[in-house]
Amino acid sequence: MRVLHTADWHLGQHFLTGNERLTEQRAFLDWLLTTVQTEGVGALVLAGDVFDTTTPSHAAQELYYDFLVRMQGTSCRDIVVVGGNHDSPTLLNASRRLLRALRIHVIGGVPADPAEQIITLAGPDGRAALVVCAVPFLRDRDLRLAVAGETPDERQLRVRDSIAGHYKLLSDHELVRGLREQDVPVLATGHLYAAGGEAREGAERDVHIGGLGVIAAEHFPAAFDYVALGHLHRPQVVGGQARIRYSGSPVPLSFTEADDKQQVLLLDFAGAGPPVITPLAVPVARRLQRFHGELEEVEATILAFDNEAFSLVAWADVLVRSDEAPTEVQRRIQAVLKERRDHVLAPRGARHQRLTDAPGMAAEVVTPIEHLHELTVEEVFSRRVAGLPPERAAALTATFQELRQLLAEADPQAWGGNASEG
Repeated sequence: MRVLHTADWHLGQHFLTGNERLTEQRAFLDWLLTTVQTEGVGALVLAGDVFDTTTPSHAAQELYYDFLVRMQGTSCRDIVVVGGNHDSPTLLNASRRLLRALRIHVIGGVPADPAEQIITLAGPDGRAALVVCAVPFLRDRDLRLAVAGETPDERQLRVRDSIAGHYKLLSDHELVRGLREQDVPVLATGHLYAAGGEAREGAERDVHIGGLGVIAAEHFPAAFDYVALGHLHRPQVVGGQARIRYSGSPVPLSFTEADDKQQVLLLDFAGAGPPVITPLAVPVARRLQRFHGELEEVEATILAFDNEAFSLVAWADVLVRSDEAPTEVQRRIQAVLKERRDHVLAPRGARHQRLTDAPGMAAEVVTPIEHLHELTVEEVFSRRVAGLPPERAAALTATFQELRQLLAEADPQAWGGNASEG
């Protein structure tokens, strides 16, 4: 069976301008649809973070469902979707029974019966061709982590043991063991931060506060021939084991990801055992470009910037180091940006860092004002606790996340992904 692994779509993400990035995301989904058909993909696996917030816009949801409908006309027989930490399990699961009739298998959150995460996919001949242990993002309540008086180290061990135990429970299930003994390969999903993974600052947050990288490659049972991971946006292998991989996000989601190579992963299974893995480069519709340096250097680089190969105007992060007055820096940068407006835009303007000859003095950075709609609820909270002792900040953040999850499920409209919503 040929499978395509992708993750971290973040449909409906707001970035810089406050507008959703649906044009870029639609371009990716159009490309993905064509690729599935061209490559003869039999199953698509989406490893979490379908949406960027627990309350995605109607336009973002329409983009998701439109893609699923269009996939019905391709070679793809099955689609497996699991929820990520940005997704609402309630929202994803709302259409689960209807989508199942289209062979679209959705696991938004951990079901009451863990065996429901085990999905058998049939090949063209109707025989079992792949077993998927569809594990979504494991929330604290799924792992039963609330223990009064627990130290951070104790909690970290509890997180690790609980997550590892969840995967072992599925790998030991009689259906999984029985089919693998019949030479049927087993694929598991996950949406987490595995030890050794490279997270981008500002792009990914540890999804279990106080337990950075507690899960390592050895915690995934050997019965899994491939582990399709989501959460980290840079494509990478975990623990040197090629069978355990992050596909990465198909659209760069922040300037820290500007130099990453967006991709999806093509998996060719020939019975039980690791698949042959082929990365497929995803064409990028919009470049995220950094222009950092002294004033004259930044001016020259912007004027020489060529965006002809891309369908959308590039977005720029501009940082100028200069002793010129801030108003003069902004005037000169805006002048060159205006000249190249068909190639590049800087929605936040230019940041200004003063040069100084005084030894031991830190350069002053003048940063444009941030707007509330550009920040997520979690980012606002993290800034509020940033000055607290690490252990207290971690405890408060864990409590905040648990409360937010409970409120979001009780009233999905109560919590948006941006601080200015809801």
